[in-house]
Amino acid sequence: MTSPLARAAVFALGAVAGYAADARFADPRRGHPVALFGSTATRLERRLWRDDRAAGAGYTALCVGAVAAGALALDRTVGRRPLGRAALAAAATWTVLGGTSLTREARTIGRSLADGDLSAARERLPHLCGRDPSPLDGQQIARAVVESVAENTADAVVNALAWGALAGTPGLLAFRAVNTLDAMVGHRSPRYARFGWASARLDDVAGWPGARLTALLTVAAAPHPRTAWRVWRRDGSSHPSPNAGQAESAFAGAVGVRLGGTLRYGDRVEHRPVLGEELRPVTVDDIERACALSRRVGALALGTTVAGHVLLRAFLGKRGRA
Repeated sequence: MTSPLARAAVFALGAVAGYAADARFADPRRGHPVALFGSTATRLERRLWRDDRAAGAGYTALCVGAVAAGALALDRTVGRRPLGRAALAAAATWTVLGGTSLTREARTIGRSLADGDLSAARERLPHLCGRDPSPLDGQQIARAVVESVAENTADAVVNALAWGALAGTPGLLAFRAVNTLDAMVGHRSPRYARFGWASARLDDVAGWPGARLTALLTVAAAPHPRTAWRVWRRDGSSHPSPNAGQAESAFAGAVGVRLGGTLRYGDRVEHRPVLGEELRPVTVDDIERACALSRRVGALALGTTVAGHVLLRAFLGKRGRA
């Protein structure tokens, strides 16, 4: 079984199995490969850190390149064994996806808010996003949760699967490495303003296709697609991030709520444009609506990945024989 179409079908089978594993088991609590990558990257950063962009670019290339090369070597090693190739694709898919953990965390916070336990909700919010929870009231926490579900549906589900469609197992793992580095060093701070520049820009580039695919799939999965489409097309590019606003604006229209506005990250305050300004404020019940929408978008992304990967490999196979 060595034809491009057969190999693509094996990868697709593995991707479905990995998606099912994430849906059933979520992320492992200990020994997660992404956490191991993060700890290795942290140790490497301590050795390579310099306050300049060139050092950061070298660090980013080394971390992402090592993951991509290792994944490519593994893929080639098991390439002639369908079962091994499917198992590798399943393991990689399970590793990079975070959709189930995302919605579990969001629902945990939602239950605390519904029970009136604001302290528990504030304590749990940092597990989902980097905002300072101490000044937030219940409505602001609910808004932060819905925005985080939207953004992380793109990053932790759709983007990873999109890169799997384009580049198979190496694409899955390389994207997760890029996204993890951005979370580690890509934010604006005195230490990472220059050193993390390359990681942040690479994440912007890698996240571009999946962010827009997320918005399209959100429109398709929305209870009111016209509203989701209108808010996305009008407000998606007003966000300071070239990618986060795509998913958040589509989710705003799909759920029927107003997102954006003032955010606080520790000592840093951001005043972001409002997405869906004419819509109502977020309520606690909207957390469950956002989670259900995220799961529908993830299922559509899986179908798109499987179909896209098979069609792409079939097309490339025909060109190779021409």
